[in-house]
Amino acid sequence: MISRPADNEYTPFYAVYISKVPDGDLLNFMELQPDEFNGLINDLTDERAIEPPAPGKWSVKQVLGHLCDTERIMGYRALRFARGDKTEIEGFEQDEYVVAAHSNARSTSELLAELKSVRGATLSLLESLTTAELERSGTANGKPISVRALAYVIAGHAQHHLGLLRKQLAG
Repeated sequence: MISRPADNEYTPFYAVYISKVPDGDLLNFMELQPDEFNGLINDLTDERAIEPPAPGKWSVKQVLGHLCDTERIMGYRALRFARGDKTEIEGFEQDEYVVAAHSNARSTSELLAELKSVRGATLSLLESLTTAELERSGTANGKPISVRALAYVIAGHAQHHLGLLRKQLAG
């Protein structure tokens, strides 16, 4: 079981994401998240899935693409730090990634399948790590963060966007 990270394992910026993860089995929580997205989004029309909720906001498809990209990046950071790599990793500009991903041109089912696949890879990595590896840390985007905190950030980031999508689609 991956225990909740201590406050000194991550920068305050990530606290909002980590706080969205309930107590209990993190890996089980993460395993169930893709089905939550599927249940919420799978039956949307293509027109609704590419429509942003407001000017400058992301469409449902863009959010799904963003989740895939961000999880890959955070998972890569976790892998590097778990292996003891002390090389600082640069940040990324999420808005540029969303534009470059062309998610609105893809089907919702394809994006949901990708999210499930990316999550499967993340879970395989996290399940393979020892307690010592989970406690290792590195520097990403100029800030220190532990592997354990990255696992919680991945789950909390997805939960954050799930909540936003629920509000968006309810309106």
